[in-house]
Amino acid sequence: MEQSIIKRYQTLISFLMLTVGSILAAYALETFLIPNTILDGGVTGISIIISKLTDIPLSALILVLNIPFIYVGFKNIGFGFLIRAVYSMVLFSIFLSYFHTLDSVTHQILLATVFGGALLGIGVGLVIHFGGCVDGTESVALVISKKTALSVGQTVLIFNLIIYTVAGTIFGLDRAMYSLLTYFITFKVIDFVSEGLEQAKAALIVTEKGTDLASEILKRLGRTVTKIKGSGLISGEKEVLYCVLTRIEVYELKKICQEMDQSSFITILEVSEIIGDHIKSKKTIKKKKTSH
Repeated sequence: MEQSIIKRYQTLISFLMLTVGSILAAYALETFLIPNTILDGGVTGISIIISKLTDIPLSALILVLNIPFIYVGFKNIGFGFLIRAVYSMVLFSIFLSYFHTLDSVTHQILLATVFGGALLGIGVGLVIHFGGCVDGTESVALVISKKTALSVGQTVLIFNLIIYTVAGTIFGLDRAMYSLLTYFITFKVIDFVSEGLEQAKAALIVTEKGTDLASEILKRLGRTVTKIKGSGLISGEKEVLYCVLTRIEVYELKKICQEMDQSSFITILEVSEIIGDHIKSKKTIKKKKTSH
């Protein structure tokens, strides 16, 4: 009963933070960035461009254009991600419509870039930290990173550079450069808020159910796990699992561990560089099995 109450409390807090993050992100866009024609990256950036050219409401565009991206995220991360992502995006769209009627906080382009980018980063960082997303680009970048040598961060950067190039052609080179500066500010703040300065993370999990946990991580995240035998001074024989993943998978990893073994101990580490072949997908594993 106590565990059930704790779980409900944690769920309530996570959805509360998803709400706060979505509101902050929407406020930053509508009162700092969009009035000064400063674009965000990803699907949101594409939506802003289309909205300015066609007068289609930004909130509607973000919801519609994110549908295929969210589906990809659901297939690769799971149902928990789907619920939180849809919740975050719907709230994000609602508050974009609400804040659209407000006046711009400032028309000083540099102030809008710095403070708008920082506020957007805090909002999106909170959403990512608690398992949701307001832009599906990162979920697709995750899939691409599993099948190519590109990291999630590199894929998102390439995608955004294309968007800013288009924006520069339409709105002027200065707006494209301010948008790119906003992206870098937002990206760094997101990393800070979501507890990571790098895209890659490493998880060390001390557990008594190593095989079951490793199988579930592979099934739901497509990440392989290295098992190490360990011995606790008091607790006795244990298994230590080592797994490399991305920041948007950390929340789902924690959820898996809570479901499979509530007594497990998890440490999340920063990874500055990965050298060598790291199996990134279940398809790769299947190919290796069939080759033997």
